[in-house]
Amino acid sequence: MEKSIDKAVADLGRGIGDFIKEQRNNAKISLRELAKQAGVSNPYLSQIERGLRKPSAEILQQIAKGLRISAEVLYVEAGILEQRDGGALADAIVGAPDLTERQKQVLLDIYESFRRENAAKNKEE
Repeated sequence: MEKSIDKAVADLGRGIGDFIKEQRNNAKISLRELAKQAGVSNPYLSQIERGLRKPSAEILQQIAKGLRISAEVLYVEAGILEQRDGGALADAIVGAPDLTERQKQVLLDIYESFRRENAAKNKEE
């Protein structure tokens, strides 16, 4: 039983590590550069990416800032937060690096209003 719990924790770490590495590569940021921006050591960030360490919420927030993505996206990937109701589209909006926080919130509000409107129509039918 204990081995399966250890494996589950390791898999969670590997999942967030893979996600961080993918985001870093997409942003064309070196490991060294992201570590500096996040205020962590190169070896520590490397261990996170390889799934050997599971970062705290605070470290995830610093990494998100360095990647210029929402910390919420990393929290969901790490299993700290549940995925929001809007699913993948809402997550994509939150994670969009080229939008300001205000723009993201406006888009999420519009999307949620459409979802409520459609849910009300479906109840009437």
